[in-house]
Amino acid sequence: MTEVTSFRNNPLIDPHLEIWEWQIPGYLFLGGLVAGLMILNGVWRLFYSDKEGRSITRNGAVAAPVLLSLGMFLLFLDLSYKIHVFRFYTTFNPASPMSWGSWILLLVYPVQILTLALPGGIERFGWRFSFLNPLWDKIKIYAERYNVAVSTSNIVLGIGLGIYTGILLAVNAARPLWNVSLLGPLFLVSGLSAASAWNLLARPNDAEKKLLVRWDIGLLGIELIFLMLIIIELSTGPIGKQAAAGLFLGGNYTASFWVFIVGLGILLPLWLEIREAIGRYVPHWLGPLLVLGGGLALRIVFVYAGQISSMPEITLFR
Repeated sequence: MTEVTSFRNNPLIDPHLEIWEWQIPGYLFLGGLVAGLMILNGVWRLFYSDKEGRSITRNGAVAAPVLLSLGMFLLFLDLSYKIHVFRFYTTFNPASPMSWGSWILLLVYPVQILTLALPGGIERFGWRFSFLNPLWDKIKIYAERYNVAVSTSNIVLGIGLGIYTGILLAVNAARPLWNVSLLGPLFLVSGLSAASAWNLLARPNDAEKKLLVRWDIGLLGIELIFLMLIIIELSTGPIGKQAAAGLFLGGNYTASFWVFIVGLGILLPLWLEIREAIGRYVPHWLGPLLVLGGGLALRIVFVYAGQISSMPEITLFR
């Protein structure tokens, strides 16, 4: 019996098509960051309401809708038929992750408005927007009445948004690098870590800073475990997944993965934050910036490497 195996998409022979460019990694990063900010905000309000959390409850809440709008603008730039963007909201398809994501993104805005109206958020507008204060007072009364519901909504929508950014890639069965079980949880944990880093740069008080550093240490550790489990899943899977793992184990994206994601994006900030947690001096901005850079690198590498990975076409037996 003669076995003939066909492997097209040989990077040395066949060109490959990159449909998703820089806009998509940017959107996935900002979406994950906003998801993390929402979850941390909700958790702080539900379980740490006795402590002041200006960085998490105000600065993070103000940044979330701005960052989400920037991310949606990047997604809009990627659309081929931009005038048809409204079609996302003319129906809801439960079987489509993109449909779920579109509606989650839309629901985030009213929840963020209510979040900003909670105690510790925006109390009153300045003179330029003072005409909004009567309406804002009514929103504040409503938000404070349903404080627990608003905080819980932040957590639920944040989890949905964070996991969706990974599932958006993971449902592509034709791309073995994306089609892994832990990609959604990985992006969620990475978004939470990025949100912790963002809040650490937003002048937290001592109580916030200590808790955020501890949270981020745990999140970075979980992110590293998820990455290693994904490598193991790919390496021990079918031949297409093994080829995808090869992109990080000697292939084109080996340096990018191990240097920018694992080394500079996880291990180095993890070491810096552990030193900070035990009272050693560390520049307060260095670790958080590395975490944010690593989170962005994670999306860039996975989006571009995933588009190169493909299933072998056919195996013929004679």
